[in-house]
Amino acid sequence: MATALSEAYRDHPLHLHHIIPLDFSSVRTLPDSHAWPQSEDDDDDDNHHHHGAGSCIPIIDLMDPNAMELIGLACEQWGAFQLKNHGIPLSVMEEVEEETKRLFALPTGRKMKALRSTAGATGYGRARISPFFPKHMWHEGFTIMGSPCDDAKKIWPNDHARFCNTMDNYQKQMKVLAEKLTHMIFTLMGISEEQKRWVGSTNNNPCEAIQLNFYPCCPDPNRAMGLAPHTDTSLFTILHQSQTNGLQIFKEGAGWVPVHPHPNTLVVHTGDILHILSNSRFRCALHRVMVNSARKRYSVAYFYGPPLDYVVSPLVLDSLPCFRALSVKEYVGIKAKNFGGALSLIRTLEN
Repeated sequence: MATALSEAYRDHPLHLHHIIPLDFSSVRTLPDSHAWPQSEDDDDDDNHHHHGAGSCIPIIDLMDPNAMELIGLACEQWGAFQLKNHGIPLSVMEEVEEETKRLFALPTGRKMKALRSTAGATGYGRARISPFFPKHMWHEGFTIMGSPCDDAKKIWPNDHARFCNTMDNYQKQMKVLAEKLTHMIFTLMGISEEQKRWVGSTNNNPCEAIQLNFYPCCPDPNRAMGLAPHTDTSLFTILHQSQTNGLQIFKEGAGWVPVHPHPNTLVVHTGDILHILSNSRFRCALHRVMVNSARKRYSVAYFYGPPLDYVVSPLVLDSLPCFRALSVKEYVGIKAKNFGGALSLIRTLEN
């Protein structure tokens, strides 16, 4: 069953060659199609610089009485933080990781049964940002919007219930956490009850999606890219990552900073919509994923944002608005066409 968000992406179809992943199990050397130019900041063995103690994204305890203020500070300085005591049982995160591994371990032919269509938004395939880069990424993805069963049945005609139940449960628990974080952030911003009434409302469907990611071992990781630098469209993204390094956040003055996994924490990073609503007060986190030769990496991203018809405009006005008002759906369309230039296209003339 299609969701409003998946319908929005249908207006922006991809070419099929931007959807079909490489069969990573069949390659022993890095093909030219996946060989990225090596930049100066990627030349050490672990694909990142060794930053000082002040260059680690904050770890915030949701039970801390000062959690709201700490989250606000992290959003201003980093656009990202790791969250502990978040309320999601460890067993739930272990189950979703196990199902993610089970999916990506399948033979290519089985996974291809759920390949995204050119105008589709769900199922198996390359990252949707692929067309904006000259090289392909060392990555496989599986996108869920709404029920996971439509695509899961194509892969497991008679054995899809476990996958579907796990993903449904994960999405419900992530939504509860996302609503809690949204209320905290909006309260900190001084947003009125009227402006945030969509949060948790049964009458409004937020834009939400789950993205399962797999980064296979790479024969030449210093010349490959797991996921190219980008910001998310969402209000924010909640990420469960396996205990393998790879995610990096860009911070001015520090460069690419690795987000080292900590047990039973979730990574939260801000997206374009929160950047707009906060009138640029909160960063939209530029992030990427590096790969390695020894360990496979898995992650599960939950994207959360207002309903498609919600009008996004700066709600915190200590100065002139930096962006014009537009609906979430309109911004999704601008981002789908212009990618990294989307925010600049909606900036007001005064800015």
